[in-house]
Amino acid sequence: LAARFVNADTNCYDLGCSLGATSLAMANSIGVENARVVAVDNAPAMLSRCREVIDHFNPDIPVTLMQGDICDTLIENASMVVLNFTLQFISLEKRSILLANIFRGLNPGGCLVISEKIRIQPAALDQLMIDLHHQFKRSQGYSDLEISQKREALENVLIPETLDQHIDRLQRVGFDSATTWYQCYNFCSLVAIKS
Repeated sequence: LAARFVNADTNCYDLGCSLGATSLAMANSIGVENARVVAVDNAPAMLSRCREVIDHFNPDIPVTLMQGDICDTLIENASMVVLNFTLQFISLEKRSILLANIFRGLNPGGCLVISEKIRIQPAALDQLMIDLHHQFKRSQGYSDLEISQKREALENVLIPETLDQHIDRLQRVGFDSATTWYQCYNFCSLVAIKS
């Protein structure tokens, strides 16, 4: 997506960058001059580790790290913005405000990528996807205790919504088109384009 959407002399934002995997993927895919990646996270320890990762891989495109709340981050002259598993931790009443800020800062033709855990309807299908995901974790060596502890830690903190709710919100803030481009179990990634 970065190779397709990033234009010369524009910014790309990785909001909630964690250890920088998305920032690196963008930086390594950009094939234009004078683009830069801005990686934002609110955790100093996460940014410190992210700096080590970025420095180790030394991408050709500069990656600027910023500590701060993604809800307060000024988005400007952007050709690509990514929210990977971060919107679900933002309070419901702030999600539209954040997305409207992103929409304003995106240039025409720019894209927003949102990856989220989604709630599937009906509830029986949602539970099936959760069970399949836990089965996958077990096959990867996670214990039932580890799976349970992670679930308890995220309960009432991670607030998933349906795919329809995400697409409706994107349209309400101004995006003409938004669709799923990847899904595995109840984890989904959307791409939205600004006309």
